[in-house]
Amino acid sequence: MKRAHYDISDRVPSPQMQDGSDHMIDTSNGATRGVSKRLPKVSKKIQASNSEYQLRAVSGTECQRRKIKCDLKEGGETICSRCRKRGFQCVVNKNLQSILEDDGEWKARMEYTSGQLRTAVSEILSNLALPALETFTSIVQDQSSQQSYSVNRQEDLHSGMRASARSQEQERRTSQSATMAMTRENSQERPGFEEAGNDTLIAAPMGSLYEVTKLRNLRSNPHGYFQQSTAAPLEDKDFISSGEIGLAEAEEMFQIFERSLNQYLWGGIVLLHKDLLSVRRSSSLLLAAILTVTALHIPGKTSTFDVCYAEFLDLVSASMMDRYHTLDGIRGLCIGAFWLSDVSWKLSGHAVRIATELNLHRSYARAIKGSQEHFEGARLWYLLYVCDHHFSIAYGRPPVIQDDASIVQHEKFLQLPGATQADFRLHSQVAIFIILTQIYNAFGPEVEAKLEENDLGRLRQWNIEIDRWRVRWEPQLAPNTHISSYPSKGVNLHYHFAKLQLNSLSLRGFEQLSSQNISAGRREHANLAISCAMSILQLVIDEPDIRDALIGVPLYLHTMITYAAVFLLKVQQQWKAARLGTDSVLIRESVEHIITIFSKEGASERHLSYHIARGLRRMLGRLSREGLADLNPQERAALGYFDQSNGTNGIQDVNVGQDFGANYVSLPLYGDSPEMFDENFFPIGFFDVTNAGPWQWQPGTM
Repeated sequence: MKRAHYDISDRVPSPQMQDGSDHMIDTSNGATRGVSKRLPKVSKKIQASNSEYQLRAVSGTECQRRKIKCDLKEGGETICSRCRKRGFQCVVNKNLQSILEDDGEWKARMEYTSGQLRTAVSEILSNLALPALETFTSIVQDQSSQQSYSVNRQEDLHSGMRASARSQEQERRTSQSATMAMTRENSQERPGFEEAGNDTLIAAPMGSLYEVTKLRNLRSNPHGYFQQSTAAPLEDKDFISSGEIGLAEAEEMFQIFERSLNQYLWGGIVLLHKDLLSVRRSSSLLLAAILTVTALHIPGKTSTFDVCYAEFLDLVSASMMDRYHTLDGIRGLCIGAFWLSDVSWKLSGHAVRIATELNLHRSYARAIKGSQEHFEGARLWYLLYVCDHHFSIAYGRPPVIQDDASIVQHEKFLQLPGATQADFRLHSQVAIFIILTQIYNAFGPEVEAKLEENDLGRLRQWNIEIDRWRVRWEPQLAPNTHISSYPSKGVNLHYHFAKLQLNSLSLRGFEQLSSQNISAGRREHANLAISCAMSILQLVIDEPDIRDALIGVPLYLHTMITYAAVFLLKVQQQWKAARLGTDSVLIRESVEHIITIFSKEGASERHLSYHIARGLRRMLGRLSREGLADLNPQERAALGYFDQSNGTNGIQDVNVGQDFGANYVSLPLYGDSPEMFDENFFPIGFFDVTNAGPWQWQPGTM
């Protein structure tokens, strides 16, 4: 059988041959450019048209397989007569050259189309006064970075190198922030999406600057954290999914937090989620805060606490420069502030700043007008007020949140539908801190400024206000299923806290007092402060609901109990000449009981209670040694001391430790920082739960 053959012609064909079939592929004619181009001998018939070669395959696959001549005709025919007659599929294979040329044509068409689109988009951006097209990030780049993150994440799961993934996430955040730093909003937000009041004539100056420039970095994102559709769920990226904390252990700690610790935050008002998965899907920061605080309160969970604490601090650091926040993120910061003593002040301030970015300070006014969506925001704002004032008092610093109309008129919130017993507990705290803030503003923060005699009358008025507060709120608070009658008894505890802080002002600025230079009015308030301090210790000792709560209550209560103990010890030791109403035997016994209670708390060794017990024990031993010489034999015997065989005064070993050489002249008064505990016994570093012991403080660490 004759083999099929193909003709090759170097001549340029006539114009009549320009219309080829689908098998025709144009190539450039090198002769027209003065370049001799030799074509490979391929199984095609080459015809030139308009200074270009036209290549046409003349045999279909069926004809070639049977080695017969294919009568594929010109003029656009795609099926030969034989294949048509027999019902075969006539397929003509293209060679490599034709494929490359087809690809070139497709690229040329796409480049032309892309150019058209680019020109059109640039014109649209120009007309809308939006930034140039080059400033917008590519979706492909975002997807590739996410894929890269996913690959690195899988490697970390096998290698246990969580730090690498965290570093990459930080780089991604940094890169994103840098990219968006001076970009404008991509489009106008839909009607009703802007915060109410932004279109009024009188607005914040920054609002006008944003209105003119539309630079997105001039305002925070007021609508919460956005979720990219291509992003993985939060629960797939947290430190539980990475294996740093086991799921079963996390579930157990969440249940403990929900049943116990959460109830001490005014009936669980800070946590709205009912299960761990819901928390994981909502906020990684809230998840880390819950697990960190819970591990701090469970014996034997020190290593777990360290892992959770490191994760929590990483997330807090990342949130500092983030534009996108949620209410659950703020709740996580509050939980950390209430129990993590070394970062409490920082977390409280950070939470307040984020809350103001989300306009929570305006939620009260809208909730009062009936807006249900702002009810939870107003509730969270009151929680932040209490958190802020807990630590402004503890550190002797002015509060961040001021007493505006939403604070002064806070009881109107309790009349709204949806207010619960938890809100009443929270607002009882708001009410007492309003009084204490007024006292702070009236007498100032200067701890060396003495109160004049005519100022003592103002102290009497504030005492009456505090009495009214207890009468108003104590009957309002019902027992709680998880913590029994602690809510109402806690009112009593806060009542004595407030009176101690108020009446100790009568002694502010005095280095020494004697019975001759103290007036009757000043003595009255000093004795009232002593009585309140003793009442605080007795409440802790005698009330089971208070005593049992010490393991779970926030840091503020530990601070005030310690404040009361140190106040009594120093007044008894240094101001005996003033003959105030102190009983040295009762004071010593009460402090020893407090030491025993704090020592027996079932918590992690990082918990503050153990450090308080050690510090009080050393302070008690030192003060006892220094004051022993002034006691008569009967007083020494009552305190548990005895005479040695040589006739000198002997002292039982109270685990004094080293000689600290403390200066006991300065009394801890309202407005003092934690240095009121004396820097040699209760320095600021004493409140650092990550320290192995309470004596590692260095000046300037806070």
